[in-house]
Amino acid sequence: MEQYEAWKALLRQGADISFWQEFYVKFYQAFIEGGRWQQYLRGVGTTLLATAMALAIGIALGVVIAMIRTAHDQQRPGHHNPILGLLNFVCKIYVTVIRGTPMMVQLLIMGFVIFSSSRNYTLVGALTLGINSGAYVSEIIRGGLMALDPGQAEAGRSLGLNYVDTMRFIVIPQAFKAILPSLGNEFIILLKDTSLITVIGGKELVYAAQAIYGRTYEQMFPLLGIAVIYLVLVIIFTWLLGILERRLRQSDRR
Repeated sequence: MEQYEAWKALLRQGADISFWQEFYVKFYQAFIEGGRWQQYLRGVGTTLLATAMALAIGIALGVVIAMIRTAHDQQRPGHHNPILGLLNFVCKIYVTVIRGTPMMVQLLIMGFVIFSSSRNYTLVGALTLGINSGAYVSEIIRGGLMALDPGQAEAGRSLGLNYVDTMRFIVIPQAFKAILPSLGNEFIILLKDTSLITVIGGKELVYAAQAIYGRTYEQMFPLLGIAVIYLVLVIIFTWLLGILERRLRQSDRR
């Protein structure tokens, strides 16, 4: 600590110090001084919480929308359900609007217009991310469902299952294996998109880095630090996804 204070004083005075001394001072300032590592840790917690909530919302929306649109597209010629047609129209508008507008704009509208009176910025951000992700997840799931042999659904109907049970027990489990890589990619994008919550005041990783370099006036180490943290989180998630894919392949062999 004494060595750090001495080198810090020399750096402030503009004295000629070695590269490693300057590196040590700036690293200590960014991660250790005043327990600043705890701010990064809290940021990671908020990031993971927002990602988990957004995942749950995105998957729920994606499954419902995909089932509605698939049911509409797979209607027999001459048999059109008007209620299903209306729901399909609403879903198409939702997907078009969400995919056609930037995530940043959606966050700003949700944070400063729709939920302007709310101070729970993490929840607002997670809700926005989940709504955004639902549009992409629905298209991924719909593509997987439409790619399956229609005979699978017909077999379920022949066993006396209704549409929902046929999708739940027969079609979706088979489609899930095919779309898992695409879903994994969407989830990784969602994890990184949590960094945008900071624009409405969410206290995630980017917020922690901004708070620290706002006091130290040194941006490099805080920003590189959170970049490494995001990379580690993505590597862990990719590893877990790979384990799941291998287990699904093993179940197929059996």
